[in-house]
Amino acid sequence: MSHSHLKPTVSHWITLWVLGLLWGCSFVLIKKGLVCFSPVQTASIRLGVASLAFLPFFIWHFKKINWQNFKYYAIVGLAGSGIPAFLFANAQTQVTSSVSGILNSLTPLFTFIFGIIFFKTQKSIRKLAGVLLGLLGASILILFGKDLGAAGHISYGLLIVMATMCYATSVNTVKRFLQDEDPIVLSAVAFQIIGIPALIVLLNTDFIGKFQLDQDAWVSFGYLALLAIIGTFIATILFFGLVQKTDALFGSMTTYIIPIMAVILGTLDGEVLGFYHGVGMAAILSITFKPLIISPKTV
Repeated sequence: MSHSHLKPTVSHWITLWVLGLLWGCSFVLIKKGLVCFSPVQTASIRLGVASLAFLPFFIWHFKKINWQNFKYYAIVGLAGSGIPAFLFANAQTQVTSSVSGILNSLTPLFTFIFGIIFFKTQKSIRKLAGVLLGLLGASILILFGKDLGAAGHISYGLLIVMATMCYATSVNTVKRFLQDEDPIVLSAVAFQIIGIPALIVLLNTDFIGKFQLDQDAWVSFGYLALLAIIGTFIATILFFGLVQKTDALFGSMTTYIIPIMAVILGTLDGEVLGFYHGVGMAAILSITFKPLIISPKTV
């Protein structure tokens, strides 16, 4: 049975917020990982640990895998996790974790655009209005948020924009071609495709030597392992299931919640919550509590 025309329920909204919480913390964890590891190592550890977590599920469900969909699994693996992991790790050498979380809110915009252009999804002025409202909120946070100012170089910010385009490609692929796949099976296959190469790359760096030279390496590794298990392993399963039960655009709306978590974490870390933070978050909250872009006829 297709879920593509179901109106999101309370449980779907709860899942959306849980994902926003998990992924809202991920940028801080990446920053902690970069303290001791290079961007390539940081991304490879994240992907490698996540792939190892999925390995038992891959083996257990091996007979259920539809290998005719291999190219779509590969797209989801590369665009949904593989490429963005390296882009974000590199970007955060120059861009703060808070700003990274805010820029990540471009994902619904690209999901909407790519869905119409490449995936034949339905055009909707109502959806576009909601996307732009959320984008406005994120823009206010990044342009006027004194404590979250757009620190870093523009070129590194563009790496995050590229990552959001990858996410948009992945989420549309899941909805368009992998609608009926078991989220656990889909996740397990996708991460074996990208995880094995990531581990090979990692072992060809000075990764092992870092633990002998830097006593804080284990701490950074622990943060990245936490990121891999909670922000990648668990979150990916929840996300794919959410996209299948609602639609690609709704699933991508979790990136509107991420900036809120970034601001909250910044405040807990001593940053001052200013007027424009409130305005920006209000715009974002307006579409998550009152879903302007979601209707019973979602694609």
